[in-house]
Amino acid sequence: MKRGLRVLPVVAVVVALALAGCSDAGLPQPVTEQGEQTRDLWRIFIVIAAAIGALVYGLVIYVVIRYRRRRDDGERPPSQRHVIVSLELLYTAVPLLIVGVLLGLSVRTERDVTEVVDDPDLRVQVIGFQWQWQFNYLDDDVTVTGVPGETPELVLPIDSTVRFELESADVVHSFWVPKFLTKMDLVPGVENSIDVRVTEAGTWTGVCSEFCGLQHWRMVFTVRAVPEGEFTAWVEERSGA
Repeated sequence: MKRGLRVLPVVAVVVALALAGCSDAGLPQPVTEQGEQTRDLWRIFIVIAAAIGALVYGLVIYVVIRYRRRRDDGERPPSQRHVIVSLELLYTAVPLLIVGVLLGLSVRTERDVTEVVDDPDLRVQVIGFQWQWQFNYLDDDVTVTGVPGETPELVLPIDSTVRFELESADVVHSFWVPKFLTKMDLVPGVENSIDVRVTEAGTWTGVCSEFCGLQHWRMVFTVRAVPEGEFTAWVEERSGA
Protein backbone atom coordinates (compact mmCIF):
# COMPACT_ATOMS: atom_id res chain seq x y z
CA MET A 1 0.00 0.00 0.00
CA LYS A 2 2.89 2.35 0.71
CA ARG A 3 4.04 2.12 -2.89
CA GLY A 4 0.55 3.01 -4.08
CA LEU A 5 0.46 6.06 -1.85
CA ARG A 6 3.53 7.44 -3.60
CA VAL A 7 1.38 8.32 -6.58
CA LEU A 8 -0.83 10.70 -4.58
CA PRO A 9 1.55 13.69 -4.85
CA VAL A 10 1.64 13.12 -8.62
CA VAL A 11 -2.17 13.17 -8.75
CA ALA A 12 -2.24 16.36 -6.69
CA VAL A 13 0.16 18.05 -9.11
CA VAL A 14 -1.92 16.95 -12.11
CA VAL A 15 -5.11 18.33 -10.53
CA ALA A 16 -3.41 21.63 -9.66
CA LEU A 17 -2.04 22.07 -13.19
CA ALA A 18 -5.38 21.20 -14.76
CA LEU A 19 -7.34 23.62 -12.62
CA ALA A 20 -4.74 26.37 -13.08
CA GLY A 21 -4.96 26.08 -16.86
CA CYS A 22 -8.73 26.03 -17.20
CA SER A 23 -9.51 29.73 -17.30
CA ASP A 24 -11.92 30.51 -20.14
CA ALA A 25 -10.30 28.05 -22.58
CA GLY A 26 -10.51 30.37 -25.58
CA LEU A 27 -13.95 31.77 -24.76
CA PRO A 28 -14.27 35.46 -25.76
CA GLN A 29 -14.37 37.88 -22.85
CA PRO A 30 -18.07 38.81 -22.65
CA VAL A 31 -19.24 42.42 -22.81
CA THR A 32 -22.86 41.81 -21.78
CA GLU A 33 -24.57 40.69 -18.57
CA GLN A 34 -26.02 37.69 -20.40
CA GLY A 35 -22.59 36.75 -21.71
CA GLU A 36 -21.13 36.90 -18.21
CA GLN A 37 -23.70 34.36 -17.03
CA THR A 38 -22.81 32.06 -19.93
CA ARG A 39 -19.10 32.44 -19.14
CA ASP A 40 -19.66 31.59 -15.47
CA LEU A 41 -21.48 28.39 -16.42
CA TRP A 42 -18.67 27.53 -18.86
CA ARG A 43 -16.11 27.92 -16.10
CA ILE A 44 -18.01 25.53 -13.84
CA PHE A 45 -18.12 22.91 -16.62
CA ILE A 46 -14.40 23.32 -17.34
CA VAL A 47 -13.36 23.02 -13.68
CA ILE A 48 -15.49 19.92 -13.11
CA ALA A 49 -14.28 18.33 -16.36
CA ALA A 50 -10.64 19.01 -15.44
CA ALA A 51 -11.12 17.58 -11.94
CA ILE A 52 -12.78 14.42 -13.30
CA GLY A 53 -10.08 13.99 -15.93
CA ALA A 54 -7.34 14.37 -13.32
CA LEU A 55 -9.09 11.89 -11.04
CA VAL A 56 -9.43 9.29 -13.81
CA TYR A 57 -5.80 9.61 -14.89
CA GLY A 58 -4.70 9.53 -11.26
CA LEU A 59 -6.63 6.33 -10.59
CA VAL A 60 -5.21 4.72 -13.72
CA ILE A 61 -1.66 5.58 -12.63
CA TYR A 62 -2.38 4.35 -9.10
CA VAL A 63 -3.72 1.00 -10.31
CA VAL A 64 -0.80 0.48 -12.72
CA ILE A 65 1.71 1.12 -9.94
CA ARG A 66 -0.09 -0.48 -7.02
CA TYR A 67 -1.15 -3.70 -8.74
CA ARG A 68 1.71 -4.31 -11.12
CA ARG A 69 3.29 -7.76 -11.06
CA ARG A 70 6.32 -7.95 -8.75
CA ARG A 71 9.29 -10.28 -8.78
CA ASP A 72 8.42 -11.75 -5.40
CA ASP A 73 4.85 -12.67 -6.45
CA GLY A 74 6.01 -16.02 -7.77
CA GLU A 75 3.18 -18.12 -9.17
CA ARG A 76 0.62 -16.57 -6.84
CA PRO A 77 -2.38 -15.40 -8.88
CA PRO A 78 -3.65 -11.84 -8.44
CA SER A 79 -6.79 -11.12 -6.46
CA GLN A 80 -9.87 -12.68 -8.05
CA ARG A 81 -12.31 -10.35 -6.34
CA HIS A 82 -14.57 -9.03 -9.08
CA VAL A 83 -17.17 -6.94 -7.28
CA ILE A 84 -17.29 -4.31 -4.53
CA VAL A 85 -20.94 -3.31 -4.21
CA SER A 86 -20.36 -0.17 -2.15
CA LEU A 87 -17.75 1.11 -4.61
CA GLU A 88 -19.99 0.40 -7.60
CA LEU A 89 -22.86 2.25 -5.96
CA LEU A 90 -20.54 5.18 -5.30
CA TYR A 91 -19.23 5.51 -8.86
CA THR A 92 -22.78 5.20 -10.19
CA ALA A 93 -24.36 7.72 -7.84
CA VAL A 94 -21.65 10.39 -8.03
CA PRO A 95 -21.74 10.81 -11.85
CA LEU A 96 -25.54 10.96 -11.74
CA LEU A 97 -25.32 13.64 -9.07
CA ILE A 98 -22.78 15.65 -11.09
CA VAL A 99 -24.90 15.43 -14.25
CA GLY A 100 -27.99 16.47 -12.29
CA VAL A 101 -26.23 19.52 -10.85
CA LEU A 102 -24.85 20.57 -14.25
CA LEU A 103 -28.27 20.13 -15.84
CA GLY A 104 -29.88 22.30 -13.17
CA LEU A 105 -27.25 25.03 -13.61
CA SER A 106 -27.67 24.88 -17.40
CA VAL A 107 -31.46 25.23 -17.21
CA ARG A 108 -31.15 28.16 -14.79
CA THR A 109 -28.59 29.96 -16.97
CA GLU A 110 -30.61 29.39 -20.14
CA ARG A 111 -33.70 30.79 -18.41
CA ASP A 112 -31.84 33.88 -17.20
CA VAL A 113 -30.07 34.53 -20.52
CA THR A 114 -33.23 34.20 -22.63
CA GLU A 115 -35.49 36.07 -20.22
CA VAL A 116 -37.08 39.20 -21.69
CA VAL A 117 -38.01 42.22 -19.59
CA ASP A 118 -41.39 43.92 -19.74
CA ASP A 119 -40.06 47.35 -20.70
CA PRO A 120 -36.66 47.40 -22.47
CA ASP A 121 -34.77 50.68 -22.72
CA LEU A 122 -34.35 50.32 -26.48
CA ARG A 123 -35.95 48.20 -29.19
CA VAL A 124 -34.10 47.42 -32.42
CA GLN A 125 -35.66 45.48 -35.26
CA VAL A 126 -32.98 43.38 -36.93
CA ILE A 127 -33.82 42.24 -40.46
CA GLY A 128 -31.51 39.81 -42.21
CA PHE A 129 -31.62 39.43 -45.97
CA GLN A 130 -29.31 38.00 -48.61
CA TRP A 131 -26.70 39.27 -47.96
CA GLN A 132 -26.93 42.23 -45.64
CA TRP A 133 -28.55 43.61 -42.49
CA GLN A 134 -31.03 46.31 -41.64
CA PHE A 135 -31.35 47.83 -38.15
CA ASN A 136 -34.54 49.75 -37.38
CA TYR A 137 -34.56 51.68 -34.10
CA LEU A 138 -38.25 51.32 -33.33
CA ASP A 139 -38.38 54.00 -30.65
CA ASP A 140 -36.63 56.55 -32.89
CA ASP A 141 -36.80 57.53 -36.55
CA VAL A 142 -33.51 55.82 -37.38
CA THR A 143 -32.79 53.04 -39.86
CA VAL A 144 -29.40 51.62 -40.80
CA THR A 145 -29.32 49.49 -43.94
CA GLY A 146 -26.30 47.64 -45.20
CA VAL A 147 -25.37 47.98 -48.86
CA PRO A 148 -22.90 45.99 -50.97
CA GLY A 149 -19.33 47.00 -50.24
CA GLU A 150 -20.15 48.66 -46.89
CA THR A 151 -20.42 47.27 -43.38
CA PRO A 152 -23.50 48.50 -41.47
CA GLU A 153 -22.95 49.77 -37.94
CA LEU A 154 -25.23 48.92 -35.02
CA VAL A 155 -24.83 51.60 -32.34
CA LEU A 156 -25.97 50.73 -28.81
CA PRO A 157 -26.00 52.50 -25.45
CA ILE A 158 -24.14 50.82 -22.60
CA ASP A 159 -25.88 49.90 -19.34
CA SER A 160 -29.24 49.74 -21.11
CA THR A 161 -31.44 46.75 -21.89
CA VAL A 162 -31.73 46.43 -25.67
CA ARG A 163 -34.31 44.15 -27.25
CA PHE A 164 -33.46 42.79 -30.68
CA GLU A 165 -36.57 41.77 -32.61
CA LEU A 166 -35.24 39.39 -35.24
CA GLU A 167 -36.82 38.91 -38.65
CA SER A 168 -35.73 37.33 -41.91
CA ALA A 169 -36.73 38.62 -45.33
CA ASP A 170 -35.87 35.38 -47.14
CA VAL A 171 -34.01 32.41 -45.66
CA VAL A 172 -32.72 31.43 -42.22
CA HIS A 173 -30.00 33.71 -40.87
CA SER A 174 -28.41 33.93 -37.42
CA PHE A 175 -27.60 37.09 -35.46
CA TRP A 176 -24.29 36.55 -33.67
CA VAL A 177 -21.89 38.88 -31.94
CA PRO A 178 -19.17 36.62 -30.47
CA LYS A 179 -18.40 39.06 -27.64
CA PHE A 180 -22.04 38.87 -26.53
CA LEU A 181 -21.79 35.06 -26.10
CA THR A 182 -25.41 35.07 -27.28
CA LYS A 183 -26.94 34.42 -30.66
CA MET A 184 -30.39 33.78 -32.10
CA ASP A 185 -31.69 32.58 -35.47
CA LEU A 186 -33.79 34.67 -37.82
CA VAL A 187 -36.40 32.29 -39.19
CA PRO A 188 -38.94 33.34 -41.85
CA GLY A 189 -42.39 33.58 -40.30
CA VAL A 190 -41.09 33.15 -36.72
CA GLU A 191 -40.89 36.00 -34.19
CA ASN A 192 -37.63 35.70 -32.27
CA SER A 193 -36.22 38.25 -29.86
CA ILE A 194 -33.39 38.53 -27.34
CA ASP A 195 -32.59 41.08 -24.65
CA VAL A 196 -28.97 42.18 -24.23
CA ARG A 197 -27.41 44.57 -21.74
CA VAL A 198 -23.97 45.77 -22.83
CA THR A 199 -21.73 46.55 -19.88
CA GLU A 200 -18.76 48.30 -21.51
CA ALA A 201 -17.99 50.60 -24.39
CA GLY A 202 -16.21 49.25 -27.43
CA THR A 203 -16.46 48.15 -31.04
CA TRP A 204 -16.93 44.52 -32.07
CA THR A 205 -17.79 42.47 -35.13
CA GLY A 206 -21.08 40.67 -35.70
CA VAL A 207 -21.85 38.06 -38.35
CA CYS A 208 -24.48 35.74 -39.69
CA SER A 209 -23.57 32.32 -38.28
CA GLU A 210 -26.04 30.31 -40.38
CA PHE A 211 -25.09 29.42 -43.95
CA CYS A 212 -27.59 31.32 -46.07
CA GLY A 213 -26.21 31.21 -49.60
CA LEU A 214 -23.10 31.64 -51.70
CA GLN A 215 -22.40 35.14 -50.35
CA HIS A 216 -23.07 34.26 -46.73
CA TRP A 217 -19.60 35.53 -45.86
CA ARG A 218 -20.66 39.07 -46.75
CA MET A 219 -23.13 39.30 -43.86
CA VAL A 220 -20.85 41.17 -41.50
CA PHE A 221 -21.77 44.15 -39.34
CA THR A 222 -20.13 46.29 -36.67
CA VAL A 223 -21.42 46.86 -33.15
CA ARG A 224 -20.37 50.06 -31.39
CA ALA A 225 -21.37 50.50 -27.76
CA VAL A 226 -21.20 54.05 -26.41
CA PRO A 227 -22.30 55.95 -23.28
CA GLU A 228 -25.94 57.05 -23.11
CA GLY A 229 -25.19 60.70 -23.92
CA GLU A 230 -23.16 59.83 -27.00
CA PHE A 231 -25.89 57.44 -28.16
CA THR A 232 -28.55 60.15 -27.78
CA ALA A 233 -26.45 62.55 -29.84
CA TRP A 234 -25.98 59.88 -32.54
CA VAL A 235 -29.75 59.27 -32.69
CA GLU A 236 -30.46 63.00 -33.00
CA GLU A 237 -27.90 63.34 -35.77
CA ARG A 238 -29.28 60.36 -37.68
CA SER A 239 -32.89 61.49 -37.18
CA GLY A 240 -32.13 64.90 -38.65
CA ALA A 241 -30.22 63.49 -41.60
